[in-house]
Amino acid sequence: MSGDAVPGGLRLVGLSHVNDPGRVSVYPGDPAPRLETVAVLERDGFYLRTVFMGEHTGTHWGAPGHFTPGGLLADEMVPEDLFRPAVKVDVRAACAADPGYAVTVADLQRWEERHGRIPEESVVVIWTGWEERFGTEAFLPHPGFSPEAVTWLIDTGRLGERGGTGTDAFSPDVSTDTGFVVSRLVYRRRRISLEVLAHLADLPATGAWVLCGGQINKAGSGSTALIYGVLTVGM
Repeated sequence: MSGDAVPGGLRLVGLSHVNDPGRVSVYPGDPAPRLETVAVLERDGFYLRTVFMGEHTGTHWGAPGHFTPGGLLADEMVPEDLFRPAVKVDVRAACAADPGYAVTVADLQRWEERHGRIPEESVVVIWTGWEERFGTEAFLPHPGFSPEAVTWLIDTGRLGERGGTGTDAFSPDVSTDTGFVVSRLVYRRRRISLEVLAHLADLPATGAWVLCGGQINKAGSGSTALIYGVLTVGM
């Protein structure tokens, strides 16, 4: 969802799905989201609803403590953890051919041959095409990163102390990985994961940053979120 220019020569693009309980894809076992009206203008003079949903339903970010014992939780993160340089790796063709595709080191190296080295402490976003399946049974199964690819990103400093991964699917793990090997690698130090992203066509392959908003829950594992791509005007 493209946005207008903002002061300072920047432009914001929205990377979040609308929270619509009638359409949202819910990870198996997570609570069903709901919106309930508790006040209306005609009766109460104002309009208000309660929101019930898991911290990782719809577009969201995850804190290290989501998978790491003793890892930082949402209220222990600082703004710099949630505002990171980002790159987008287009793997839609491979994922269309194989819904269980795992992004490889070779995929990332081919991306670098075209765009240059992934900046230190980046969020590496894979564009799988799963946004088009959002709200349908086809959203699961889903592709993700291979453990080898994430290990390479970590060992070479590309994820670093406070980078992370992103995807328009449910998680950085391929859905068949019930041990969440990739998540357990990503969610360490100050690293985050951005999941169920939308409008990735509006995010350039390189040069943008991602900004994660949303509610900071006490001892939270993350948060449902408004996530923005921050671009310079002209990108």
